[in-house]
Amino acid sequence: MIKIIGRLGAVFKPWRSYTNDPFLLLVGTVLSQNTSDRNSRPAFKKLTAKYKSPEQLAKADVRDIQKLIKQAGLYRTKSKRIKQLSNLVRERYRGDLGQVLRMPLNNSRQELLSLPGVGYKTADVALEFAGKRDVVPIDTHIFRVSKRLGIAQPNDGYEEVRLRLEELIPRGQRGLAHMLLIQHGRRYCRAISPLCTECPINDLCPIGILRAKLALL
Repeated sequence: MIKIIGRLGAVFKPWRSYTNDPFLLLVGTVLSQNTSDRNSRPAFKKLTAKYKSPEQLAKADVRDIQKLIKQAGLYRTKSKRIKQLSNLVRERYRGDLGQVLRMPLNNSRQELLSLPGVGYKTADVALEFAGKRDVVPIDTHIFRVSKRLGIAQPNDGYEEVRLRLEELIPRGQRGLAHMLLIQHGRRYCRAISPLCTECPINDLCPIGILRAKLALL
């Protein structure tokens, strides 16, 4: 895994989070569910240009939220989740999620998972970017890349893949690996028509090695 991170680090660069506010980061991750950054980021900018806190969103008309986030898709469902999330954060934590992120890691994670619309990936993204915790959020690209590399088994779920990667990736590099693997999945290890011959880690991948052997026959 160290070799893979090194190779990918020479090709891709880590990105900066679009916000360090833990509440807004959760909202942004809810918006990103089942859609692309191309759709979710503009919706996030429109929403947070008008509403910037749990208090403001809790008081907002759900129809107004729907209009602002429509580009992100599933806007009726997402607007309800955002309202529920805002109300709960305001009531349970007085609008401050920082206290949750300061808890011991497992406690913090379970607390985040108890919030409306927050699943494993959303919780781990908040822990990584807002909490600065050493975790590996797993998205569809990382699922695919991990299974093709043979790191995870075909039927493994979120927790199996996360725990396996966190076992293999050195401490302090897990957030970096998360960003590099996503970019690799987007550019080379695509779901359809992966670019195996151009892949910078094809000699470390069972599929890449097999395809290279078949090309020699």
